[in-house]
Amino acid sequence: MGEEANIEETTIEGVNYGPLACLVGNWKGDKGVDVAPEPDGEEKNLYYETIIFEAIGDVSNAEEQVLSVLRYHQVVSRKSNDEVFHNETGYWMWDPKTNIIMQSFSIPRGVCVLAGGQASVAGEKETVLAVKALKDDADWAIIESPFMRDNASTREFSHSITVDGDKLVYEETTIVDIYGKVFEHTDRNRMQRC
Repeated sequence: MGEEANIEETTIEGVNYGPLACLVGNWKGDKGVDVAPEPDGEEKNLYYETIIFEAIGDVSNAEEQVLSVLRYHQVVSRKSNDEVFHNETGYWMWDPKTNIIMQSFSIPRGVCVLAGGQASVAGEKETVLAVKALKDDADWAIIESPFMRDNASTREFSHSITVDGDKLVYEETTIVDIYGKVFEHTDRNRMQRC
C-alpha cells in the first residue's frame, strides 16, 4: 500500500470529499473474477458490473464530527448467463479530522457490514482506499441474521480500491464459515468511469 494520504481538499457542491471524490460517477467493468464457496470446493464466476457513486453531502454527529458521504449501488452479473448474482447498496464516508474512511453496506442475504480504514496515495496520482471489518470487532463489525450466522457466517471482510483518474481496480476478500469449512471468497475487477 502507499504512504498515508496527503489529502487535498476536493469539493463538490461545497462539500470537501477528500479521497472519496475520485469515486464519484458511473463505473463499468467486465473483467471481474469471483471465487465463491461450493459444498465440494469452489466455483469461479467471470462477471461484469456497474457501480454508481453519488455525492450526497455531509452529516454531523454529536456536533463534533462531520462526515462527507457518498452513496453507492453495485450490480454484478455473470457473463455465462447475464443473471444478476450480487446487488449491494451502501455508503462511503470520510472524516477529514482523522482521515478515517468507512464503508457501510447491506446485501439482501441478511448481512450488514461497517468497515473502516485509511486512505493513502500510491505512485504519483493513485488514491488507495482500504477498509476492513471483523465479526466481533468493537469498532468495525459484521452483523448477520440468525440463519446466516448459523449456516454461512462472515468472519472477516476487507476491501481495497485503487483509483487512477478514470480507472479503478478493486479487490475484496470475505472470509466465510460455510459447508463445514472456512473459505476465502474473493472478488476483483478493473473498471472504467463512463
